[in-house]
Amino acid sequence: MIITTAAKPSEASLAKAKQLAEELSGRLTLRRGQTLNQLMAAGSDDRLLVVLENEIRFYEGSTDQHPLYYHPSMAFVRAKRLLDGDKDPMITLSGCEPGDQVIDCTTGFAADALVFSIAVGREGAVTALESEPVLHTVIREGLHQYQSGLAAVDEAMRRIETKLANHTAYLAGLPDKCADIVYFDPMFEEAIEESSAISPLRALANYGRLSDEAVRQAVRVARKCVMLKEQKGSGEFERLGFTRCHTKKTSKITYGVIAVDAAR
Repeated sequence: MIITTAAKPSEASLAKAKQLAEELSGRLTLRRGQTLNQLMAAGSDDRLLVVLENEIRFYEGSTDQHPLYYHPSMAFVRAKRLLDGDKDPMITLSGCEPGDQVIDCTTGFAADALVFSIAVGREGAVTALESEPVLHTVIREGLHQYQSGLAAVDEAMRRIETKLANHTAYLAGLPDKCADIVYFDPMFEEAIEESSAISPLRALANYGRLSDEAVRQAVRVARKCVMLKEQKGSGEFERLGFTRCHTKKTSKITYGVIAVDAAR
């Protein structure tokens, strides 16, 4: 993978590019007047990470394709509603409260991690796990840098602790009852929303099915519940032992919960 910067990078962005090249075992290549497509062609590499002043963009195949970069999208709307006193189905159904410890095992764009971070507040904590290195890096840096225009949302982003990890192995290494909520949102095999924002994520995402062992470890680790987000018609809830929750008829997704007390 090629790591590069803007045409005239600041010292800070060049230092960040060097750091990420080492972290991702990439090849740092200065622009020297070349376009991004020329850089990819000259380097015979179709994976390109561009470090800008306040953003990181990942291209695969061609820079004519939409890049992967961090943006909160609808999570910002959900977060703002929570701050305004409205309810969010995920928060209500999980029983999440201020001060809770949450482990998001499938970070993706960190949309749900951000909403959990708003809900648990400064007294709580959200740990977000991602198994794909490039996606983890882009989202981690985005959560540190993105400016939403709302201080409370930015603070919630900064509070999320991201980790590059396989969720089953990570959970297996934790002690019993050390988190309140363990959350899974596996990548849907069939896209609900096809958009320029989602397509780059789908190219990088891990499509592995959630395993019985991951759920078993989650039940061991959780104090309150284990939650699964899936498409409404999914059979994963029954396969893995989750109680399907009731959500709006118009919603294309729903949640399943394993209440830990009931699982003992």
